[in-house]
Amino acid sequence: MFSRYKKTKDVAVAAAPQDAAPAAEAPEKPAATAGPKRVAMAKQPARAAPEDKEKKRKERLGEIKLELHRALLDNLNLSALDQAGEGELREEIGDIVNDTLTERGIVLNREERRTINRELYDEVKGLGPLETLLKDETVSDILVNGPHQIFVEQNGKLSLSDVTFKDEKHLMRIIDKIVSAVGRRVDESNPYVDARLADGSRFNAMVPPIAVDGSLVSIRKFKKDKLGIDDLVQFGAFTEEMAVYLQAAVSTRLNLIVSGGTGSGKTTTLNALSSFIDNAERILTIEDTAELQLQQTHVGRMESRPPNVEGKGAVTPRDCLKNALRMRPDRIIVGETRGEEVIDMLQAMNTGHDGSMTTIHANSARDGVARLENMIAMAGIEMPLKAMRSQISSAVNLIVQASRLQDGSRRMTSITEITGMEGDVISMQEIFRFQRVGLTPDNKIIGHFTATGVRSAYSERFRMWGFDLPPSIYEPFRGE
Repeated sequence: MFSRYKKTKDVAVAAAPQDAAPAAEAPEKPAATAGPKRVAMAKQPARAAPEDKEKKRKERLGEIKLELHRALLDNLNLSALDQAGEGELREEIGDIVNDTLTERGIVLNREERRTINRELYDEVKGLGPLETLLKDETVSDILVNGPHQIFVEQNGKLSLSDVTFKDEKHLMRIIDKIVSAVGRRVDESNPYVDARLADGSRFNAMVPPIAVDGSLVSIRKFKKDKLGIDDLVQFGAFTEEMAVYLQAAVSTRLNLIVSGGTGSGKTTTLNALSSFIDNAERILTIEDTAELQLQQTHVGRMESRPPNVEGKGAVTPRDCLKNALRMRPDRIIVGETRGEEVIDMLQAMNTGHDGSMTTIHANSARDGVARLENMIAMAGIEMPLKAMRSQISSAVNLIVQASRLQDGSRRMTSITEITGMEGDVISMQEIFRFQRVGLTPDNKIIGHFTATGVRSAYSERFRMWGFDLPPSIYEPFRGE
C-alpha cells in the first residue's frame, strides 16, 4: 500500500528542479498571468523534500517499533506486568530492545532509541500513541479520525497533530484496551461506546462499519486542577461584578441552568459556581460520565449506565434522579439535561430542592427555555403549553449562557433572569452581557462585559440573605 505512495512522492521530489526553471522565468510573463497563487505553487515542491524525508524516517521507525513490539510480546511475562514497577519495566523493555536491535543489525541513534523505548512502554502499559497527547497539559480534546489523522484542541483551536497509529488494527487494539478496562465492549454488533479513562477523561468511540473511514474516537480530557471563579475572572471569562452577582445567586439558592454549545465551558462553569455552595449542604450529582469536581464535604455522586450486551441493566439519568429525591438532598446537580429527566429535574426545583443546577445545550437563554419545552414534549407528557411554561418559569430562576467565540476564547456571554409569566410567554430580563466590538488583525475578538442597567428581580432576596449588592454593579459599561 505505502510503496505506491512513496513512488509518487519520489517522482514529485525528483521533478522539483525541472519545475524550478519556469518559475525563474515567471517575471518575463505578462503581469496578468502571473500572481500570488503561481508563486505559492512554485514554492510547494521546495517544502516537499524535508516533509517526505521526515515521513520516511517515521515510517522506518514505525516498522522497527512494530518488530520490537513483537519481540516484547515474545519475551515479556505479560501476566506479571501488573506487579512490575515503572522503573523496573522500563529497564526490562530497554534491555529487550537493545538485544533485539543488536541481533538484527539495526542501528539507531540515542534519540531514536529513547523515542522507541518510550513508545513501547506506552504500548505495553499505556494507550500507545495517545499517551503523549494525554500527558500534554495544553491539550483539552483529542479527536481521532481513523488511524492516520489525530486532531487536538489547544487554547480553543483545533489542529492536526503529527501523532498517528500504524493502521486500523493498531487503533482498534487501543480502543479495546480502554473499553475492556471498564467492562464494556465494542465490535460490529455494538459499534459505539462511552467510557471513562483511568484519569477521569471522557471517552467515546465508534468503529467500522458505522465509521466509514476508520474508527472515530473523541477524548475530552479531565483537568486535574479545576478552574475556580478567580481563575475564570483572570482569564477574562467574566468580570468581578458578574462573579459577585453569581455568588449571591448561588448562595441564596436560586435554581440555575448553564446553557451553551459543545466545548463552550458549561461543565467548567458549573464546577466554578459550585464553589459558592455552603459546606453544610448535602449535594447529590448525577452525570453520564462523572466530570464534576465538587470540593464540599457532603457530596454523593451518581453515574448513569448504558445497557449491557443483552440490552438489559441500563440505569438512566432519570432513574438516578428519581432515586436522588428519596435521599434527602439539599441540592441536586445534573451534569447535563438532555431527555425525559427534565421532568423530574423541574419538579425537584419546584418542590423544596432550591439551588439545584444543571446544563443544557442551547445558543441563548431564550433558546434554552425552548429546549426545555422540547424535552418535556419528547418525554411524551401531554401538557398544555401554558402549564408547561408555568412549570419552567417557577422552577428556573437564572440562565447563564457560556459560549466559545470564533477565536477559541470562552466567555460568559449572558446572565438572564426568569421573572415569571406574562400571558402565555415566559418573562426574562438580561442582567449582564458580553458586547462584541470588532476583530483584531489576527482575528482576536475585541469586546467588553457590561451590565444592561436592569436591576436584579432578586435584589430583595439577596439582601434578606445578607448579600446587599451595590447598585453600581448594575450600571452599564461606559468606555471611551
